[in-house]
Amino acid sequence: MTNRTIGIILVFLIIIMGVFAFMNRKMVKDVQGAEANREIIIKDDGIETKLKFEDISQIGGKEFTATLDTSDTDPEEQNYTGVLLIKIIEKAGITIEDKRQVIIRGIDGYTVAFGIQEVIDEDNLYLAYKLNGKFLKAKGEGGSGPYQIIARKDEFSQRWCKFVVEIELK
Repeated sequence: MTNRTIGIILVFLIIIMGVFAFMNRKMVKDVQGAEANREIIIKDDGIETKLKFEDISQIGGKEFTATLDTSDTDPEEQNYTGVLLIKIIEKAGITIEDKRQVIIRGIDGYTVAFGIQEVIDEDNLYLAYKLNGKFLKAKGEGGSGPYQIIARKDEFSQRWCKFVVEIELK
């Protein structure tokens, strides 16, 4: 390839990146605002519902234990406080009869999907907001919050999601 062709390709790629950045700026701002305000954005059929911490805490938090097992550490039992994910979905006024999966997104882009059976499975998926009696700190403060999905029946903690800001039903 000639230098001119390479230059044209690079300019084209830079323009495409600029267009995508422009198109995603609102979404990034919404997600950052949700983290700062301790909100969860719940999406269902193109409709967005935001739940604040006050809405979530009204459901009634439950203390539970879960085993955190990372590649860096030995398995360790942790004490969390949170709300069952299904109760968060119900609080948003969403029924799950016609849904197949729930997708959880963190502010860092990490995404995990759960089948509906996993969501309705009793005592499995929690939206945690406290660890050992203390509120989870946001990512910028060195924490794993303000919310974290804990999959209690995930033996190796691989489907846990830190920094949760969005729940989408499909």
